[in-house]
Amino acid sequence: MTTARIDEAAETLVIAGAGQRPATAELVGPRARVDARISGGGKTWKATFPLRASRWGGPELPLPTGDYELRIADAEFSDLLIAPEVLAGVRIAVDGATVRIAAPIDPAYETSEGQATLEGRYVAHPGATENAVFFESFYGRTVGCNPQAIDRALFAQAPDVVRYWSVVDLSVAVPDGAIAVVEGSPEWWRARAASRLLVVNDWLRRRFVRKPGQKVLQTWHGTPLKRLALHRPGFDPRRMAAVVKESRRWDVLLAQNTYSERILRKAYAFLGRPIWVEGYPRNDTLVTGDAAAIRADLGIADGERVLLYAPTWRDDRTEMVDFIDPEDLARQTDSVVLVRGHSRTIDTGRDRSGARVIDVTGYPETSKLLLAADVLITDYSSVMFDFSVTGKPMFFLVPDLDHYRGELRGFYFDLATRAPGPLVHSQDELVAALADSGHESAYAERYSAWRAQFNPRDDGHSAERVVARILDQGYVTR
Repeated sequence: MTTARIDEAAETLVIAGAGQRPATAELVGPRARVDARISGGGKTWKATFPLRASRWGGPELPLPTGDYELRIADAEFSDLLIAPEVLAGVRIAVDGATVRIAAPIDPAYETSEGQATLEGRYVAHPGATENAVFFESFYGRTVGCNPQAIDRALFAQAPDVVRYWSVVDLSVAVPDGAIAVVEGSPEWWRARAASRLLVVNDWLRRRFVRKPGQKVLQTWHGTPLKRLALHRPGFDPRRMAAVVKESRRWDVLLAQNTYSERILRKAYAFLGRPIWVEGYPRNDTLVTGDAAAIRADLGIADGERVLLYAPTWRDDRTEMVDFIDPEDLARQTDSVVLVRGHSRTIDTGRDRSGARVIDVTGYPETSKLLLAADVLITDYSSVMFDFSVTGKPMFFLVPDLDHYRGELRGFYFDLATRAPGPLVHSQDELVAALADSGHESAYAERYSAWRAQFNPRDDGHSAERVVARILDQGYVTR
């Protein structure tokens, strides 16, 4: 018979059984895996699973939310059952071989009545009562992008400002000195109401009520190649109404360049309000960062060639595209291959793995991966406008170009005639292009024109300028 219990003090899940001691015991989820400490022998054994883990050399944090599978050879799980229990960092339940990890929110608040109660408190809150900033990046799934870079510069220039970070669960590491608030919790609703400034890089979720004196800085998350919002193909009145409703919540919009400024203003009907064209704060590290340190954190040996594969998401699928076999690509090019899924695919599927392949979808800062890479392989993702800050080569793997351009989204310009690198349509073409020593000189003129248009303000000081504007406008005070 196999039993399960939670050791609350040690924050561990303990599975015990009779018989021969298993050689291995794993708890495997979509974005995390932990090994058990196995003890005992002879007649009984015990597997102790930590409910905290460290990723990318960071601190030990609670496991990400999701369903995990218990893998213990020859163990019987049919009788395992633990009702949901809330620990310091997670809510955990066990049902057979499935271990369900959820955010540490009292289940009463997750009911429709509970959320209605919290929303009512939020609406009634006077608002903007704290000299604080409420940050959110990609719906709380990560702490990165422009909000994270602004947080870093704000802490340097105004360390007394309180910094809240909206996170989906406590597995998301927040910057030093910041306060994590789990989405949907009472603390999240209160911090969102009390902060004088909200800094976000995507749409505001759940109910939003602008408080007197409260401002919203929308940093957005990329210079667009693909058509956005009101410019997307097809007439959809509900989408148009949602876009206008959302953009009216923003007080200031951040653009990487004047090209983006023109598009974002029209695509989001952002009329009569300021757009700050200051480059992208997230790209400061591409100028000032240390690539060797990032490679060391990723476990990449000195002298290795690093290819970063970072495709965008597709409106007609939930998982990342599979146009390459990362392990084959690593072998064919004698390289380390980093695989970076889009923020919208971070909760689906499982990590890509293989010899000399590192799945970095859960890595918090894309800009650090761009700095660490020698080559970018992408398709229609806005990372093309960020990676060009480095001047390093880019390749565009676009086997679905006609479908994506013609049916899914449409483009603002012809990628084929302006791309600062070759467009390829298969892994074989990609491998051949990567081996072409004349590639860089062939695209040098295009690359130079690209950087002149899209990167003139990406000089390593974008975050400083944005924070200076925030303080000058009095959105928060030193």
